[in-house]
Amino acid sequence: MTINAVLLAVVIMLGLSLARVHVVLSLLIGALAGGLIAGLGVTDTLNAFQEGIRNGAQIALSYALLGAFAVAIAHSGLPQSLAGAVIKRIDAGGTSGMIKYMLFAGLVMMSCFSQNLIPIHIAFIPLLVPPLLLAFNRMQIDRRLIACLITFGLVTTYMFIPYGFGDIYLNQIMLKNVGEAGIDVANISVTKAMAIPALGMFVGLLVAVFISYRKPRQYAQLTIDKDARDAVVEGDALSKTAADAQTQSKLKTLVAIAAIVTAFVVQLYTDSLLLGSMFGFGVFMATGVVKWRDADTVFNDGIKLMAMIGFIMITAQGFAEVMKATGEIAPLIDGATNLFAGNKAIAALVMLSIGLVVTMGIGSSFSTIPIIAAIYVPLCISLGFSPLATVAIIGTAGALGDAGSPASDSTLGPTSGLNVDGQHDHIKDSVVPTFLHYNIPLLVFGWIAAMVL
Repeated sequence: MTINAVLLAVVIMLGLSLARVHVVLSLLIGALAGGLIAGLGVTDTLNAFQEGIRNGAQIALSYALLGAFAVAIAHSGLPQSLAGAVIKRIDAGGTSGMIKYMLFAGLVMMSCFSQNLIPIHIAFIPLLVPPLLLAFNRMQIDRRLIACLITFGLVTTYMFIPYGFGDIYLNQIMLKNVGEAGIDVANISVTKAMAIPALGMFVGLLVAVFISYRKPRQYAQLTIDKDARDAVVEGDALSKTAADAQTQSKLKTLVAIAAIVTAFVVQLYTDSLLLGSMFGFGVFMATGVVKWRDADTVFNDGIKLMAMIGFIMITAQGFAEVMKATGEIAPLIDGATNLFAGNKAIAALVMLSIGLVVTMGIGSSFSTIPIIAAIYVPLCISLGFSPLATVAIIGTAGALGDAGSPASDSTLGPTSGLNVDGQHDHIKDSVVPTFLHYNIPLLVFGWIAAMVL
């Protein structure tokens, strides 16, 4: 019995990550192991890995510009003002329960908007979340819940709403690949196809909020410096943080709104997040909110902000390229088909499970769809799945594993904001909670969609 190289590589990568080996090293070692098991040899494995890295150059530029745009928004004072308003409300004796749930709703909305309305993706997290950590600590909110809230918005919106990142995932990638594989997608509603899987994500969110993490959790009360790098223990620094929050002028508020609208419109007409971010950043410079002499500093801060996440995503591209080069993704799926000859229920479950494994390893739903669509479409047709059910299976299989992957920006993003004081572990506090609360419901509800559509 031979060992599938793709499956082995993913298991090694996940195992090393859970053992607290850095994600970049875990991806590299997993890729090497997969390539060698598949018989590629060291040279061919490294060549494939380097090819993937080259293909990830656009990702690096995208994250740099998104980071710069996000830092410019922060430069206008919006995140600090929001944090200050929350803290002042707490110090004024506001109802903590009401404030807590308003915070939850605000984080979910911002996560959703970052995918479909304001094209800054995860760049808002390390700017908005650190100023709020003191408030979270005061209310004894479990940070694992915050990770689940943010990840819900990041994943559910692109897999359900066909605009922004959702347009890229659902229309430009999924429907395009499904159509090229042999299904007429002209009359398929992706929103209808993905409604049931999205409902599964919502159920997972409710479980996290009202069951899993509703109990108070205490953290050391720390004040984070302006660069979010150092932490100094203090007894209660909420009032000080509120007093030090940057005053938000009406002019800067209007400029920030204008920049966001500009980025939105440019993205709408060009289908380019890069251009949207660049024009949004340009508005801040043109109006003087970001002064010309400070432009380099702000841009560099944006690059620093997103550098680690971008580097991990680029490494994940190298991992994905090695997995493709092994030629063992198709055998993994073909071998699974022998388990369910003619049984649609088992077939759907296996296809979704394989999507989970592949996406967990690659760390990107967007990279998974092209890999599985060419194989899943003929398989679904042969088993008698409807076109709508086929789209639901492929869309869900691609999204499965995004939440819960150590290399995914949907988990790296929350960690970047929640761990600035060293009290939030990436694997135990971001990866494991999001895996349990989203991948399991998504698997179940994706299977239901395949059966009823």
